Amino acid sequence: MYLRIVTGVFALANIGYGIAGYFKPGQVFENSTEGIDVAGTGARYAGNEYASRNLAIGAGLLIAALAGGAQVIVMATLIRALVEIQSIIINIAIKKFNEGLITAAVFLAIELFILLAIVV
Repeated sequence: MYLRIVTGVFALANIGYGIAGYFKPGQVFENSTEGIDVAGTGARYAGNEYASRNLAIGAGLLIAALAGGAQVIVMATLIRALVEIQSIIINIAIKKFNEGLITAAVFLAIELFILLAIVV
């Protein structure tokens, strides 16, 4: 039961992060805005895509938490974990050790906790 609660809280955090992304689409670019017009249409679309991704994955996690089946929670959490691994690899590849990397690492740690608690 506690894993459903942890997953649900984590899902709500992802939903909140996704909604916040609609109001601040420039968060996609963090501090690497060289040559990018963060107020332009392309940046807004990229920011909205990023926000939509987080909102959709958060909604999927919330559905998994409400459904309560271990396999459903594992699959939704694995999808979210893959997104965090992608973010970590991108940050390492561009040699950016900032809040984006830290956030991804913290979220990945939470996801690994959920996965290990279910599997073990």
